[in-house]
Amino acid sequence: MAPLNSASLPLSSSFTFQRGDLSLLTPNMAATVTIPSGATWQEVAADRQKHRDATLSLLEPPPPSIEDIPLNTIPLARKFLTVDAIKITETLVEDLVPQLANGELSSVAVTKAFLRRAGLAQKATNCITELLPQRALERAAYLDAYLAEHKKPIGPLHGLPISAKEHIGMKGLDWNGGFVSWVGKVAKDDAHILSILWSAGCVFYVRSTQPQSLMQLETSSNLYGITTNPFNTTLTAGGSSGGEGALVGFRGSCLGIGTDIGGSIRSPAANTGVYGMKPTSGRLPMRGLTATQAGEEQIVPTIGPLSTSLEGCKLFIKTIIDAKPWYEEPTLLPFPWKEDEFFKGKKLKVAVLWDDGVVRPHPPVTRALKQVIDKLKGNPNIEIVEWKPYKHDLAWELIANLYFSDGGAEEAEAINSSGEPWRPLTKHILTDNPHCQSHSISSMWAATLKRDAYRAEYASLWNSTATSVGPNGEPEAMVDVILSPVGPGAAPKIDTAKWWGYTSQWNLLDYPALVFPVDRVDVVKDGEKVEYKSRNEKDAFNWGLWEGHGVEGWEGAPVCLQLVGRRYEDEKVIQALEILKKEAGFPFVEYI
Repeated sequence: MAPLNSASLPLSSSFTFQRGDLSLLTPNMAATVTIPSGATWQEVAADRQKHRDATLSLLEPPPPSIEDIPLNTIPLARKFLTVDAIKITETLVEDLVPQLANGELSSVAVTKAFLRRAGLAQKATNCITELLPQRALERAAYLDAYLAEHKKPIGPLHGLPISAKEHIGMKGLDWNGGFVSWVGKVAKDDAHILSILWSAGCVFYVRSTQPQSLMQLETSSNLYGITTNPFNTTLTAGGSSGGEGALVGFRGSCLGIGTDIGGSIRSPAANTGVYGMKPTSGRLPMRGLTATQAGEEQIVPTIGPLSTSLEGCKLFIKTIIDAKPWYEEPTLLPFPWKEDEFFKGKKLKVAVLWDDGVVRPHPPVTRALKQVIDKLKGNPNIEIVEWKPYKHDLAWELIANLYFSDGGAEEAEAINSSGEPWRPLTKHILTDNPHCQSHSISSMWAATLKRDAYRAEYASLWNSTATSVGPNGEPEAMVDVILSPVGPGAAPKIDTAKWWGYTSQWNLLDYPALVFPVDRVDVVKDGEKVEYKSRNEKDAFNWGLWEGHGVEGWEGAPVCLQLVGRRYEDEKVIQALEILKKEAGFPFVEYI
């Protein structure tokens, strides 16, 4: 997937490179300032930031310096970008794709616009590890020439810029996964998912930040620092795909790739007001990613899209599944994209989970749920029922015990070998996690049996919602999807995203979950004082944040919800959200 030689395809003269910096983006150029070379962790981090800044400087003119970053960074786009760049970057995937395919927009023009806005997003939120302008524009120019010659697009994503989280390997580029000690490790090949998207015609132009350990619901590392929320910089963009969240939320990308083992796609999507989907495991290819504990099978991570539109998520997933990735990656299940009309001639049955029974959501989240339900009540094609949480506290104990089967030894080694300090939320999930243990083979078997027993109990709960029985005794007319919060509040304050339960619940069960935007925190609507007695320490911590900062602390923050389906019913979840979105009319506010 290396960029094609486009010497015969000159780039537009309106976009130039500073010649002295081109060597920074030559293929197979590994970092030389590394821990093995004798550098300190501080020197390694400084070099990675210098490299990132140098890739930004290749833009002409370079992105502006912003001395005083505003609380809400979104208006910066209108201050520093051209009208055309704003129009392109705020166009939805489903509208960009046909314009690129028919030549109405050139891939070079679209790629330039997203490079520019991604550079500005970095200045505003600290969300990228490097821009890839040379290879991106060479690729875009090739695609434009192909379209001109062949009169047809190269694939369903022809010319579309796509962003990617750094630990998704790109051949010849650094591949550190957020660990200082791993800087200098280079991907030998492109990740499988990138190869498929490349064949479909996309352009890779930027790589985004991730946290130390890849196990945070924020994005905080010693390599790049903290990635902040574009709507309110006192809040986190989420994690571990927080760079993607900030980038897509700022509209520096319309479609990006994240990964999820406990909420790492959905948390950033929710925090920044975009769509994001965690598919069922085994649907999309995972080969070519770097992380600790490669090969563990107790809680299987997934990969998926973040996008400014629902259709963008759908196109991403369908394009990959249509490529039949299971032939190259046999751990995947050979499920073609399902074209069924799941709700033809029947009601869509939605169960509402208001509260997981462990940590109560802040008022804006509850208000968003109520808004959606009020819009749907009385609809003859939709049935609303209540969902009672089943032992979600136990679910957290189970998954928190299964995350690190070696007791976190591999994570600790990756951190400690460079001398870099532990970030607060890395400590939270590892050293401060009372459920983390170094398993023996027999204890791992026992823990896995507990996981499976819980999954069976939850399946039985879902089956109990059936109102009829099929010809073979199978339950019918069950709940189709669960409507749930994504977290116990809007985007958390920095270093406070400690309760994973609203997202990790569905990782434990391996259910597909899709996040969508609904509203924003409103100081009037959400400002009423609520008297509440906390249930436990986790609940007290979360509610204390709300009372301590007040509604003003979250002013303007997006509020999102998630739709959850049963295992391998990914297409059904997408179709259900299409119906709900049409019937309820969310999001109820504009974000950009």
